[in-house]
Amino acid sequence: MVRTPLTPWERRRGEIFGALVRQARGERSMVEVAAAAGVSAETLRKIETGRAPTPAFFTVAALAAALGLSLDALAAASLPEDDAADGGAALSA
Repeated sequence: MVRTPLTPWERRRGEIFGALVRQARGERSMVEVAAAAGVSAETLRKIETGRAPTPAFFTVAALAAALGLSLDALAAASLPEDDAADGGAALSA
């Protein structure tokens, strides 16, 4: 199976998501948060650094729950600026 290369925006979105996760983790250790979410510390490290720009939905959901983040807030923060300005209508299309 050949994976389609990511667009520059998809890579940037991964960096934005990783930064949000890192900020939400705060002073908690990577190991602590990864264990709470049921993912490896290496997976969390890759997400936070943007090296895993398209994590699986259930990984995102588990991290959101472990960090007390809403999926809606994560989705809104990860929209291109044009789409965020119109209230995220692109998500509902």
